[in-house]
Amino acid sequence: MKALGYAKIFTQEERKEGVFLEAQENKIIPTLKDLREKANQIFSFLDISFSTRKDYTYRISLFLNFIQGRSFNNNSFLEFKRYLQERDDMRVATKNKYLASARVFLKELARNQAIPVDITLNVKSFKQGKKHKKEGLTEDEINKLTERIKSLSDTPKNTRLKALFCLFALQGLRQIEVVRLNVEDLDLAGGLAYIQGKGRDDKELIYLNPETIKALKKYIKICNIGSGSLLKSLGNRKNGRLNSITIKREFKALFSELRINKTVHGFRHYFITHLLGEFDVGTVRKFSRHKSLDMLIVYDDEVNLAEKKDKVFSCFSQVKVA
Repeated sequence: MKALGYAKIFTQEERKEGVFLEAQENKIIPTLKDLREKANQIFSFLDISFSTRKDYTYRISLFLNFIQGRSFNNNSFLEFKRYLQERDDMRVATKNKYLASARVFLKELARNQAIPVDITLNVKSFKQGKKHKKEGLTEDEINKLTERIKSLSDTPKNTRLKALFCLFALQGLRQIEVVRLNVEDLDLAGGLAYIQGKGRDDKELIYLNPETIKALKKYIKICNIGSGSLLKSLGNRKNGRLNSITIKREFKALFSELRINKTVHGFRHYFITHLLGEFDVGTVRKFSRHKSLDMLIVYDDEVNLAEKKDKVFSCFSQVKVA
């Protein structure tokens, strides 16, 4: 297979600016730093969210390290996939994320004619089952959290935690949706809020649980919040928007105290599975704001299996070895 050659990755102007480290056998070899800067440049011009861009920028390093020192050719992307396939320290979902960042990088290089062909064609992603890798919070764990949070005094930090708990457990919101909330998105008198959902540019209307309304009113009053971002940072960036890192850290501390080995996403899992016990999949889709029924069917299947497992086990109750 004819090698593409690193030289084609960069323009003549970049060569003059000293982008290349050295020439060997008529191939110009760029440094890892040069490749990373090129990737950052490409990702900065993609029409994607900030979090996706940040993820691509972080994950592309593995691919760049992989091709550094190897012959860059038509099979480099396929070889990278096989390298990932051999690694047993990653889940399939993680491997697909690294593969995706490399795929986007190479496709953009080809689109901009920085390399002659798109070498990602006909190379598929890893197959992964539509099963949840992380368990949701149970009814018992939610009750423990409720009792602990209820006992907290009404300080700014605690009232913010109570508001977060309600937005996650009673509304089923994603972390990014909570972080994006502004005061202007709320109509507490009407019991409404407007959420900028995952992968959406417009805002969706949701109905607020009465307990959520009470928690938000108390938080807004105690923290004296009038406009702008709803969930404020209370640390060094006072009045800045709360970020997902802080949310994870605060709930991790609370979970650790109560010996709950779950993540913040467990709230959404709890919200959806709890509703599936009472309503049809179509209704739950509207309240959870899933774009399709596919993922909800996975939730529904898990609920059905959990309910039926005891009956299945009873079929083999006569088999005893201990």
